[in-house]
Amino acid sequence: MDYNLSEEHLMIQQAARDFAQNELLPGVIERDEKQEFPAAQVKMMGELGFLGMMVSEEYGGSGMDTLAYVLAMEEIAKVDASAAVIMSVNNSLVCWGLEHFGSEEQKQKYLKPLAKGEIIGAFCLSEPEAGSDATSQKTTAIDQGDHYLLNGTKNWITNGGTADVYLVIAQTYPEKGHKGINALIVEKGMAGFELGPKEQKLGIRGSDTHSLMFTDVKVPKDNRIGEDGFGFKFAMKTLAGGRIGIASQALGIAAGAYELARDYSKVRKAFGTEICNHQAIAFKLADMLTQIEAARHLVHKAAWDKDQDNNYDTSGAMAKLYASQVAMDTSIEAVQIHGGNGYVKEYHVERMMRDAKITQIYEGTSEIQKIVISRSLLRD
Repeated sequence: MDYNLSEEHLMIQQAARDFAQNELLPGVIERDEKQEFPAAQVKMMGELGFLGMMVSEEYGGSGMDTLAYVLAMEEIAKVDASAAVIMSVNNSLVCWGLEHFGSEEQKQKYLKPLAKGEIIGAFCLSEPEAGSDATSQKTTAIDQGDHYLLNGTKNWITNGGTADVYLVIAQTYPEKGHKGINALIVEKGMAGFELGPKEQKLGIRGSDTHSLMFTDVKVPKDNRIGEDGFGFKFAMKTLAGGRIGIASQALGIAAGAYELARDYSKVRKAFGTEICNHQAIAFKLADMLTQIEAARHLVHKAAWDKDQDNNYDTSGAMAKLYASQVAMDTSIEAVQIHGGNGYVKEYHVERMMRDAKITQIYEGTSEIQKIVISRSLLRD
């Protein structure tokens, strides 16, 4: 296996790094404190092609592979995990799902502006009692002939307040179980569609997270993705790729926290020398970097599997499981290395520690990833 990145991949990585340092870093602490959506920065991400990276050029995307996407995600998450999750949802869940399973009309109407970053998308699966369990949908989409009547509530929706297009998973035929679920495209402004209050979150505070309420929302049949009853498969296939995006976000948080801790250890002095010269700190840094490299290999392997059309359910789950744990462990150690300064906002690592936790929760908790992995190994 060739571990060297191509010239194109290196260029994408550098472009994402430059954007993160020059455009995301200024103001990132203030946006976190105020829970401010990075609207101007997201607009620039769209203009640079970061919001439709894997979408073919035919539909307004950048036509890049999954490896390019995770490289860019890592660099952006090193600086601003909120911007990274906005990017991840639009790429992995919304654009990818529409390009692979949407109709030509849906691609022309919705995918093109989404891929160009002219509008933002949201993926709506989680519910108050369902979480990531797509089989337990309480939201209903009752067939009314030429349209569906949508009723229910969705929780913890990333891009909930800023999205223009929402992919909503709902139950049409309860008696059929998971085979009776559909995926519908809902537009902001449809009658009966309301936003709940913005969630007050521990981390990724720059991304807007809302509950969504649907009351007799008329959704045209043309807005159904795939055949009748395809919604469960759509959700599972889309979430599998979403795990790779979140794994790369977690990897970026870990790498960013490590780099800050490493640099700080070279200038902070204690007992007559820089703290990096103390074995206790040096060993921490060695462990952090080793875990990050291991996580990076898992993330890149999952991306490679996806690009090779291999089954990436297991490799994606492994990458997400491990990278999210590394993000949590590394950010905690970064705070520890900074000492009292690690608890202060201006040093960034306390924010990274708060951001890291969510990577263990969304796109399925760590326990769900272990279920995916264990089912695969027991099946073999």
